[in-house]
Amino acid sequence: MNVVITGASRGLGWAIAKKFAGEGHQLFLSSRDKRRLEQAADEIMRLHPGVKVKYKAADISLKEEALALGDWLLQQEISPDVLVNNAGSFIPGSVHDEEEGVLEKMIAVNLYSAYYLTRQLLPSMMQKKSGHIFNLCSIASLKAYENGGAYSISKFALLGFTKNLREELKSFNIKVTAILPGAVYTDSWAGSGVSQDRIMQPADIAELVYACSLLSPQACVEEIVVRPQLGDL
Repeated sequence: MNVVITGASRGLGWAIAKKFAGEGHQLFLSSRDKRRLEQAADEIMRLHPGVKVKYKAADISLKEEALALGDWLLQQEISPDVLVNNAGSFIPGSVHDEEEGVLEKMIAVNLYSAYYLTRQLLPSMMQKKSGHIFNLCSIASLKAYENGGAYSISKFALLGFTKNLREELKSFNIKVTAILPGAVYTDSWAGSGVSQDRIMQPADIAELVYACSLLSPQACVEEIVVRPQLGDL
């Protein structure tokens, strides 16, 4: 399979990339940080010499860079078998007191990035009548919580985008899945004092995404909600 993953240099994107590479699939990776992206790609190629890895650094919270990434992918003459829209970030705060511009930032990185890149790639997928789109949403897409603010709003919007895609693409045999994880131990939790034993591991999410990608054409997992065993923090 040809697998496109955004936000691939660390966290969930990195875990998902390693999982697909370990199963022998070809990767097309992107993230904002060029240095970390190069290191991630080099590490995958070292561990899996037979796997083709191509990558392009881009800040896809910016429309022009999202479109440029889409153009670059199309120039590779591939139609994605799997597209993982994982790029995202979190700025804590409350609607009534968060800094001016936070909502715009959260919508740009957590929604527009997936929206514009997906639109660029859909024509080739629709022509081929196959493919699977995964949008990395969040528990914050389902329930407001303290200090969630603009982040939660953006993740609600991403889930709405996912639901619309699901309806639109059924007849084209393109699957669409929303992944809605609770707390996962990524860089954002480092130094927080929360034990790794209390929350999930990135590999947990990677295993779920990969398993969903293997189902028969007749089966589509629409949403996966996964939380730490002891519940949300």
